[in-house]
Parts: sequence; C-alpha cells; structure tokens
Amino acid sequence: MGPAELKALVRTGGEGRSIRSSADFGEWVSALLDELAEPFTFVVDSGGVLRLAPRRSEHVVCAGGGEVLSAGEMSFREESGRWVVEEVSNQSTGYCPDVGSWPAVAEALERIGIHYPSGFTHEVVFRRCRSCRELNIVREEDFVCVFCGEDLPREWNVREPG
Repeated sequence: MGPAELKALVRTGGEGRSIRSSADFGEWVSALLDELAEPFTFVVDSGGVLRLAPRRSEHVVCAGGGEVLSAGEMSFREESGRWVVEEVSNQSTGYCPDVGSWPAVAEALERIGIHYPSGFTHEVVFRRCRSCRELNIVREEDFVCVFCGEDLPREWNVREPG
C-alpha cells in the first residue's frame, strides 16, 4: 500500500531475517542486543515464517516484496532466561494488516517457542474510504474518513479494487 519507490528497495531474499526456530532467534537477537530498546520491524511471510529486521526497515523490504499474512512492530525482552515478546502491533502502513491477522503472528511465534501476549498489544485499524479512496487509520472507533467525512466500512477493506 505504500509508495512505489519503497518497492524499488526490495532485493532478492529481502532484508528480514527468517526465524524458523528458537536457535535462529537466539543467533539473531544475540547480534542485536544493543538495539533491543526499540521495537523491530516484522512480517509473517506467506509461508507463515516470522521475518525480523531493524525498526527503520520498510515492511515490504523485510518481506522481500512478497505477500504477507501480517506485519508490524515487535519488541522483546529476556525474562527468567528466555525470550518473550513484550509488545507487538500491526502498525505497517506498507501492508495495512487487519487486526484479524493476529493468529498468523501467534502461530509463527509458537513455532519458534517464544512466549507472546494474547493479541496485538497495540491494534491499528486501517480502512480505505469508498468515496475518496484514501487510506485512514481509525481512532477511538470513529469510522469516518478524515479526508472527506464519509462513513468508513466496519470491515477491513484496504485491498478493495478501484
């Protein structure tokens, strides 16, 4: 959904590190301990694999330009000798994932054995206005387009044609 010039940054294989196991995660995070103060960019690729990149990375680059099941930002902390997800959001203006994409995130984290919350700790609600076609972030359950004032749909519709 983001600007076309971001897609030009995509390289084969993507910038995101594929995390398929707890060993993969341990190796990846041990090299980035000084960056744990900020959340990381994540995607769950179309195969259900968690991919992680530094926060300032674009989601589409992290995903290698491919389709994703979810995307957002994720932070980690070590707790009693094991890694846990501290916070996770679906904040990605490149993919604009629905809050209903949470199960894909949970399955990817479950597969690699990292403890996680029961859902997104910060949910972002994306909707496209059917009148002016602008992308909106819905705040406080106010489903009104900030650009033209029309009502926004209650269901996720970011990829609607037109």
